[in-house]
Amino acid sequence: MSMAVPTHIAIIPDGNRRWARERGLPGFEGHRYAANKILPTLIEKSGEFGVKYFTFWASSTENLKKRTKGEVKHLFNLARFFIQHKIRELKERGAQIKFIGDISKLPKDVQKGIKKSIQETSQNRKIIVIFAVNYGGKDEILRAIKKIQNSKVKSQNLNKSNFDKFLDTKGIPDPDLIIRTGGEKRLSGFMPWQSEYSELYFSDLYFPDFNANELEIAIEDYSLRQRRFGK
Repeated sequence: MSMAVPTHIAIIPDGNRRWARERGLPGFEGHRYAANKILPTLIEKSGEFGVKYFTFWASSTENLKKRTKGEVKHLFNLARFFIQHKIRELKERGAQIKFIGDISKLPKDVQKGIKKSIQETSQNRKIIVIFAVNYGGKDEILRAIKKIQNSKVKSQNLNKSNFDKFLDTKGIPDPDLIIRTGGEKRLSGFMPWQSEYSELYFSDLYFPDFNANELEIAIEDYSLRQRRFGK
């Protein structure tokens, strides 16, 4: 790809349930289709385009608090399936896997699968794939503050650089491009600290319809922008 490619792309995948219901399917089928067909393709294409970091917001803190027990159960079962099957494919294609979010609130077997995925892919370098699971931006900042309180860093010595070290995204560059599908034009608490100078791209398509061609269109749109970083 000759156009300027973002180092880090993050995706807010909205519209899965609406996509399913418009097809007369249970809402959860949109999540299943996206996990099976769309997400792996987007990760693979991002690597081919030269993207180095790819973040996917799999579930928010609000998802796990406000969805019905049945929906949450489906989400956990899908997480188990993805960890057991799809992450193996990502590993074989050179992806390193990371997770952000409050993993401690997840079922023990899911936590175990997450830790195993991180360990088994730690040497891969083609693309780093970050899954945001039980993630909320305010929650991340609050957890960072608690870590600071338990550290040797004094509040008067805090700055942007050393605060970064207490976030879930420690060592990960801020997103250059954040894509949200589904027609909504907001970030909904996604990476409020890290998105300070991110370029935003909103698509009316539901996430299950956001294919590799649409990703290329988003990257092309990004490449035409002039980033000023507050200058």
